[in-house]
Amino acid sequence: MTPEPPSVVIVDDHRLFRAGVRAELEGRVDVRGEAGTVEEAEAAILNAEPDVVLLDVHMPGGGGVEVIRRVGRRRPAQRFLALSVSDAPDDVIAVIRAGARGYVTKTISGPDLADAVSRVRDGDAVFSPRLAGFVLDAFAGDFEPAEVDPELDLLTARERDVLQYIARGYLYKEIALELGIAAKTVEAHVSAVLRKLQLSNRHQLSRWAVERRLVE
Repeated sequence: MTPEPPSVVIVDDHRLFRAGVRAELEGRVDVRGEAGTVEEAEAAILNAEPDVVLLDVHMPGGGGVEVIRRVGRRRPAQRFLALSVSDAPDDVIAVIRAGARGYVTKTISGPDLADAVSRVRDGDAVFSPRLAGFVLDAFAGDFEPAEVDPELDLLTARERDVLQYIARGYLYKEIALELGIAAKTVEAHVSAVLRKLQLSNRHQLSRWAVERRLVE
């Protein structure tokens, strides 16, 4: 008897990439939906109840980690497979610690991706070969975990997004375009961050972010 194909929801903020993944998985995986934002992802996943969520790491509003946190409150058994252009150790460790069952890069072929989805559905942990080594090290204790930063915990996910753009030198109007919000809303977030961190200006804010390795 042929097993049922795994079902997925594709989460990525680039529509053309979502369409490409859907085409690659056609006939191999049951694609039940897709989403381009954290909010859309939460609704789509809770509605479709897929076996696996194919999840981008970097998106406005907190990225893949925020999607996992939100869905986890309502659907704790949901399985996630990160699919990202990034192979940076910090990105991989963050999303795995949040609860993803695997992490593959966007260079993966369609058949290999379908196989990875099936394996995650069946309970395996799946990683691109060059990522597996430091993931194993991280969870064996060889990776030095970041210390809990109580100041960072004061900030909301959106405030962290704004902070990262500020630290990279973006103007308020540029951040507004990136995040799809008004420039005045960006200004309000910056004011809130300055108040919470007891800093005086955006230059101090940038230095604070760099010292904590929130930007490269």
